[in-house]
This record gives sequence, C-alpha cells and structure tokens, in this order.
Amino acid sequence: MVIGIVSSRADRRRDAGDEHRETQRGRVTRMAPVISNTASSATASTLLPQVLAHCEASQPSAVERLTALLRIPSVSTDPAFEGEVRRAAEWLTADLSSMGFTAEVCKTIGHPMVVAHHPGVGSEAMHAPRVLFYGHYDVQPADPLELWTSPPFDPVVVDGPQGKRIVARGAVDDKGQVMSFLEALRSWHAIAGGPPVPVTLLLEGEEETGSRSLEPFMHEAKDRLAGDICIVSDTGMWDIDTPAITTRLRGLVYLECTVHGPTRDLHSGMYGGAVPNPIQVLADVIHSFHDGNRRITVAGFYDGVEELSAETRAQWESLGFSDAEFLGDIGLSSGFGEQGRSCLERTWSRPTLEVNGIFGGYTGKGAKTVIGAFATAKISCRLVGQQDPERIKAALKSHILARLPAGCRATFEEHGANPAISVRESSPFLTVANDALFEVYGRKPLLIGTGGSIPAVGSIKQILGMDALLIGFGLDDDRVHSPNEKFELRCFHSGTKCHAAILGKLASVKQR
Repeated sequence: MVIGIVSSRADRRRDAGDEHRETQRGRVTRMAPVISNTASSATASTLLPQVLAHCEASQPSAVERLTALLRIPSVSTDPAFEGEVRRAAEWLTADLSSMGFTAEVCKTIGHPMVVAHHPGVGSEAMHAPRVLFYGHYDVQPADPLELWTSPPFDPVVVDGPQGKRIVARGAVDDKGQVMSFLEALRSWHAIAGGPPVPVTLLLEGEEETGSRSLEPFMHEAKDRLAGDICIVSDTGMWDIDTPAITTRLRGLVYLECTVHGPTRDLHSGMYGGAVPNPIQVLADVIHSFHDGNRRITVAGFYDGVEELSAETRAQWESLGFSDAEFLGDIGLSSGFGEQGRSCLERTWSRPTLEVNGIFGGYTGKGAKTVIGAFATAKISCRLVGQQDPERIKAALKSHILARLPAGCRATFEEHGANPAISVRESSPFLTVANDALFEVYGRKPLLIGTGGSIPAVGSIKQILGMDALLIGFGLDDDRVHSPNEKFELRCFHSGTKCHAAILGKLASVKQR
C-alpha cells in the first residue's frame, strides 16, 4: 500500500523550515528551544527501557517522517536538483531543531552541510563521550526510470518475504539509516528532554558525488565537530536476524595512468614493429603488477598489512560463508586472487590492485589499423591495516615508470587516497555497541569487514582524530543504487532501537 503523508503535517514541517533565518555567515539557523529536563535525576540506564518503548510506539509516525524525507529528490550529481538538495537539508535542520538541537544549514563550496549539536542532559552527560553521527542526505539518480515498479520519489510500503518494506530512491542509502538515528534521538528527547550524552550531527549532501566539500568543511569546522567517537550508519547487517559491526573498512588509492608514445596515431603497417605501441606497453606494465601466485609485486606494497588474529579467523570461519554461493551469484564457478586465501579473506582483509578501465587507439566499430598515440588505465588499490596511501601511490607510480621503454612517458591523474580503517577489538566504544545490539536483537553482533571504502570515515580519522563505529542495518538485497531500492521496516525500526540503546549505554562510559 502507498503510505500517504497527511498534507497538513507535511506542510507544518515545510513551514518550520521556512521560518529559519539567514545569519550574516550565510547559514540557516534556528535556536534550540529551551527544554525543561524533567528526567535530570534519572540515569540513562534507568530511562533506557522507556526510550525503547517509545521507539516501538512511534513506529508509524517514524515511517511517515521517513516517507516525507524520501519524497524530496535530493539528487546531488544533477544541477537541476540543486534546490531539492537544499530543501532536504532544510527539512533535516527543522526536524533536528524540533528536538532541541541547535541546527544549521551550512554553506560549502558545493551542496550544504547540516550541522546540529545538543550538549546532552543529566549529570552523566558532563563526563560522557561526545558522539558525532555522520550520514548523507543526497541520493543517486533514479535512472533507468522504466525499471521502477513505482515512482522513485513517491515512496510506497509493500509486502516482502521479510515483512513490510519501503521502496524509494534513498530508502536505505542513506536516508533511512540517517532517520534511524534521528528517531532514536527523538525518543530520548520525548522521554528525557534530550540525549544522555553530547551529540553532534554532520549530514552531507555530496557523498554520492565524491564529497568534494567534506574535507574543506571539516578543516573549517573542526572545533564544532569535535568528539570522542563517530557513529556511521551506511553499512549492512549479516542477515535480517543478525546485526553486524563493520570493524574493517578498506582504504583506497585511485590513479589514472596514461602512457604516451608517438606524437600522433600511426599507420600500423608503416610503423608497426618499429616503434613502441602504448597499448602493448601498458598491457606489459599491467601484467607486471602480480606474480604467479597473484601477489602484488609493487615494492613495499605489503608494508603495514597484518595477518588475521586467530580469534578473528575463527569467527569468520564460523559464519558459514559459502565461496560457491558468493561466486555462483555472479556466474562464476571458481575464485581468482591471492593464492591460499578464501573469498572472504580476500575481500575483507587483503589488499588489492585492480584495473578498472582501459582504453587507447581505435575503439569504434569495424577495423582501423593504427598504433595509438597513448593508452590509459584506471587503477585502484584497496588498502588494509596500516598501509600508507601516499607511500602506496608513490610506489605504484615508480613501478610503472621503471617499466617504460625508451620513447614512452607516463602522466598520472589522481582520484583520491584514503587509509584503511579498523576498530580495536578492545575499544570501550565497541564493547558498548556490542552490548546495545545484543539488547535489541538478543544475539551478539558479528564483527565483520567490508571490501568497499567510505572516504568520509578516513577523513574523520585524519582531520577530526576520531575512530568510527560502522553500524548499519542494510541487507544485501536492498538494491542500493539500483531501481526499486528498498529498506526493510523491520531493519529501520530495529536500527532506531539500537541507536537509542547505544546512546543510553555510552552515558556510563566516563570520558572526560
């Protein structure tokens, strides 16, 4: 069925955004209302059951609010949607202001950031860790539209094998996950007058287009974003019944390498065999990246790569992960990569060097006998452990340059370098998150890795000096970036309760 938003309620939210006033700094702001803290004498642990009950009771209205946000087509890559991206930022600012946060829509070199802060309530907040929530409110384009079963920005709630699910662009990436921690904060506001720990939120509008404004803004707003731990909900669970905390996130180095040879394209009959062919030179260089055991041959590449602990290896082996199912889903019958490693180990804990695109010479239809003047490869390295992105980048360039024949040269275009992220298993914040997820799900979360990279997490570590807990509630079949993207309501509501429980349990960790 289609979840409709009562127009008067949606209009009131839009009106709240319109009431914001522009400051001299060009930011939209609204003063947080003065809230009487009626629960100041209670501890977070005694209030937590009430907060969780409020999360449960407010599920229908939580879905309405999520639906309202999903209706805003905040597509960050298309200039035609610039106004809608800002409208989403203003919607979030108004919503946070209604919960007692001092919230702002902050100008950047691109799309705006939403920054909000609450000092926390109760005596525990004075000594509790400061929490930074990071997420993004921009979404991917909805194309191809003809493959959607319903309009991408007209959210619908439908039945699925796991219960009700909401279908819309941005449902799980990342609006639904952002709203899961906003709903947790809303329940703390309703029961206690605010969160039991100091909370700052940073919500960006360019994650889907490379986050070009993020690092400049972090440097500018470093003091305002200060905290002890960052929580990110932009990852997934092991399955719908098993929560997970992503403790390993691979880093990324991305280079575009162009090998140049002759000054122009040449007739292959007149010059073939007498001059270097940039395509063949580049192919030889690419072949040199790996040895016969599929280990990377770039000098110093494995510096900082750590082997799994026996405990972590045993846990991963107990997951029941099937290489055959993983490969069969993409039409393959056998794996390929560093010998002696399982698919799970290769994607979660080992570094890679891959060519993501290659072109040169004539690529049109039919035949054209030329030796191209240049050839280009797009090269990505996924990093793990303590690998240094800058050293990897320099070593990769040196490896390529050392293998060029006379008459050839190489130019490089850089597309980012971010370190891998890992959370210490002894971290008190990880212990708190474990306990909180166990309280909601009745089972311990799995500590997993992911083969992907979230550059913002590396920036948070490098610029703000904070570790991040990656606690997400997406599933493998959520169709992220694809038509008919969805978020299981069961995951949405459980995620809300998990964030509420994490906040409650963090209050007992004395940090200051």
